[in-house]
Amino acid sequence: MYESLLNFPASPFAELERLQRELQQAFGNPGRPGSIRAVESGAFPAINIGSTPTAFVIYAFAPGVDPASLQVQVDRGVLTISGERPASRPEGDKVALYANERFSGRFRRTVSLSEDADPAQVEARMRDGVLKITIGRRTAAVPRRIEIQ
Repeated sequence: MYESLLNFPASPFAELERLQRELQQAFGNPGRPGSIRAVESGAFPAINIGSTPTAFVIYAFAPGVDPASLQVQVDRGVLTISGERPASRPEGDKVALYANERFSGRFRRTVSLSEDADPAQVEARMRDGVLKITIGRRTAAVPRRIEIQ
């Protein structure tokens, strides 16, 4: 805890960002919904998960990723999205890089699916850096309206 007093940061802004991260870890991140399926901010790719009466819909935001390098798998109730995002660095030998906030490299995200998700009904489409994965619900789990006679 006191190690930050002994090490002087290279930049005061870097020290402020570190303090902000520590406060968010200690006190949570107010204003953001809590979920057992959510992970800390900064995970790549960022995902949104929703459901309809007939399907689960997952949006993965992966700009700059070639769709051919992505892999989407469903196995034992777990959806896995993996791939690689190439590094994008300024051209030239003498370019000094002061900030590099864009994620690059291999990544892997997993999402635990509901028991009524049907792994035989999975569809994935990518458009403009957004991967949309639709997983159908098993027909036995879909609510059915009963007519009253």
